[in-house]
Amino acid sequence: MARPDKAATIAELAERFRDANAVLLTEYRGLTVAEMSKLRRSLAGVASFAVVKNTLAAIAAKEAGLEIIADELVGPSAIAFVTGEPVEAAKALREFSKTNDKLVIKAGVLEGALLSKDGVLKLADLESREVLLAKSAGVLKAALYQAAYMFTAPASKAVRTVEALREKQAGEA
Repeated sequence: MARPDKAATIAELAERFRDANAVLLTEYRGLTVAEMSKLRRSLAGVASFAVVKNTLAAIAAKEAGLEIIADELVGPSAIAFVTGEPVEAAKALREFSKTNDKLVIKAGVLEGALLSKDGVLKLADLESREVLLAKSAGVLKAALYQAAYMFTAPASKAVRTVEALREKQAGEA
């Protein structure tokens, strides 16, 4: 039978797994407390970063329906539970790992699919949701402008033709 404190930890982790938009798994071996605090600040607003015991996290992941990440929980593990934009969290982890090689990105889960380290790095290369939405809006606006021009072109051509005929008749008279 599990001890009550372990059962509470598993329940809390399972809830965090369920509430997260994405989960990014890292190895933190050798990071100081100050570096961990800096990393947590860089993730503020988009993710919470927690050092976890692998066995408890694996049990919690299975309870939350994310058993696909349980095999990745080896070595000293820390998990970024993403509640905001997954791209922003992946970018923050990538940028931190560039300046501090002790943070190693191991894997992730996005929309129920397991992401390898390369998958997480590709996620970090994406533009933010707002930028993608703005680009989509720009494309739609351009398409609407072209459609409006196409619909008004015959009418304006007819007006120009009538005006040319008037000028020709005025010139002949």
